[in-house]
Amino acid sequence: MSRLKDFYKDEIVDAMIKKFGYKNIMEVPKLDKIVVNMGVGEAKDNAKALETAIKDMETITGQKVVTTKAKKSVANFKIREGQAIGCKVTLRGEKMYEFLDRLVNLALPRVRDFRGVNPNAFDGRGNYALGIKEQIIFPEIEYDKVDKVRGMDVIFVTTAKTDEEARELLTLFNMPFEK
Repeated sequence: MSRLKDFYKDEIVDAMIKKFGYKNIMEVPKLDKIVVNMGVGEAKDNAKALETAIKDMETITGQKVVTTKAKKSVANFKIREGQAIGCKVTLRGEKMYEFLDRLVNLALPRVRDFRGVNPNAFDGRGNYALGIKEQIIFPEIEYDKVDKVRGMDVIFVTTAKTDEEARELLTLFNMPFEK
């Protein structure tokens, strides 16, 4: 799906230069990476839950997943240090643009009562975090084969210096922000 990458090179760069008045094309912010993270709390009791979460995430992103391990032992949560409790994937390049295209055009419109994503979830340095409540909004996931509905975090890391620049960049990528 190189059309999104080609679109970035032309229309988005021109629009960003026009709005923010950059002198050099290298000043224009770009999407650096997308990190998709899924915390699986029940993995401490049920190892199969983590396996199905990994399988779902690999199906959604099309890339191999890395398991995340607990950094500290927490007695109240019955978690030991080094125990696998989640999974994540970092998307760059072609797969990143493909995932962004599917997220914006296919998955988000399938959310019930969807009015747009929160425009205030920027971190102050030009990165955006989006929480998804259920993995079944992605068309790759077969509803009948889902054992449990799980949520995930999607973090968009940009080279933008300010939140305003990052918001404009994601808007040009058709991110549906609430009005």
